[in-house]
Amino acid sequence: MSFLWKSSNGGTTEKTLTLEEQQEKQINEVRKQLEEPSSLAIQGFLSDASILRFLRARNWNVQKSSKMLKSAVKWRAAYKPEMISWEEIAHEAETGKIYRADYKDTLGRTVLVLRPGL
Repeated sequence: MSFLWKSSNGGTTEKTLTLEEQQEKQINEVRKQLEEPSSLAIQGFLSDASILRFLRARNWNVQKSSKMLKSAVKWRAAYKPEMISWEEIAHEAETGKIYRADYKDTLGRTVLVLRPGL
């Protein structure tokens, strides 16, 4: 991505942003369009890595990414998936629809594998 800059002598120079600079710019644009997160869990969900996932999913379109992200935040605020405990969903394990994986995620949390087709 290139930008034209006017120099003090009246000429223009072209500045090319690196990939990281482009991504940072788009992340900041998405953050500007979002409301302030209401809970700590949602603040954690709105990391740079999450916003990049949504930008990639919408082919780097900031408006579409923001809309999709707002919808995801609204869903997380309503259903609070981070608060789900094993006891609440253990009955699904009995039917074979869900099981605990034998590994943890990068934050050390238990990974649940859902197989809704069963």
